[in-house]
Amino acid sequence: MSDLRVLETERLVLSGWTQEQIEDLVRLHGDPMVARYLDAEGKPWSREKAAARLSLWHDNFVQHRMGKLRLVRKSDGAFIGRAGFGLFGDQQEPEIGYALLQDYHGQGYATEAASGLRDWIFRETDRTYFLGFADVRNTASLAVLARIGMSKTHVDVIDDQQCQFHILHKGRP
Repeated sequence: MSDLRVLETERLVLSGWTQEQIEDLVRLHGDPMVARYLDAEGKPWSREKAAARLSLWHDNFVQHRMGKLRLVRKSDGAFIGRAGFGLFGDQQEPEIGYALLQDYHGQGYATEAASGLRDWIFRETDRTYFLGFADVRNTASLAVLARIGMSKTHVDVIDDQQCQFHILHKGRP
């Protein structure tokens, strides 16, 4: 990503990552409260796992224009989390995801980032839909998916977690 800035919302800048920003990702996913719903083990990420994810997100963005992006607050440049699209399953379907540092929970940032990403994917790519899913116990994340207009589809097991799936098709609010 030569230009790391991908999009802006009212309060946020969403941009690509550099390897020099790995400590922010380790701080985010190293927090047990943030990590608890990210996989069945719910373990905080190691520096090695964070580095591998940064590399994957970079490659996905270069190849598919999909990747998890760094979230920075415009007002003061504070790092607050990450949000973006992964590629899910054998069909490489776009899947929205987000995680915020605990200090920024409950302030509407996840919904703002997800809304911006919803608009971005339909405006800037040829994708006609995207998925979202969250652990059935993660009520905050499920609420964000509903607020951006996604519809529930089914519950399935991903990495030993019961996950509620959602979908949003282009042209639907």
